[in-house]
Amino acid sequence: MYQSLTVIGRLGRDPEMRYMPNGDPVTSFSLATDRSYKDKSGAQVKETTWFRVSVFGAQAENVNKFVSKGKMVLVEGRLRVDPKSGGPTTFTRQDGTTGTSFEIVANTVRFLSPKDEGGPAPDSGDAGHSAPAGGGEEIPF
Repeated sequence: MYQSLTVIGRLGRDPEMRYMPNGDPVTSFSLATDRSYKDKSGAQVKETTWFRVSVFGAQAENVNKFVSKGKMVLVEGRLRVDPKSGGPTTFTRQDGTTGTSFEIVANTVRFLSPKDEGGPAPDSGDAGHSAPAGGGEEIPF
């Protein structure tokens, strides 16, 4: 059996690096993906899905060093499931509603934003990059 997930999105905050008890680095960050579409009434709807990402080893150090809030990345990895439910992790928010968290253990993180880009790009996209900027375009694969 094999599981693979590919997600392209922007970091919601700066990555946080820490070290495991054996000294191996692990970096965590939040990743937002956007999807725009028109509903049945013709109104524009924007849907954002958040993922929590963990990356290990030398790649964790590179992510922590070279990526920051607003930068676009491609993450390839696997979903980490809640051992109790076998699905996404569920939690109770402060207002009492239930939320879910999708967690990805990254095998690969590719940097898609130019080095000098400081935050979210305009809706026109990133010139010279093959990945969509997260507007209304569907990913072609």
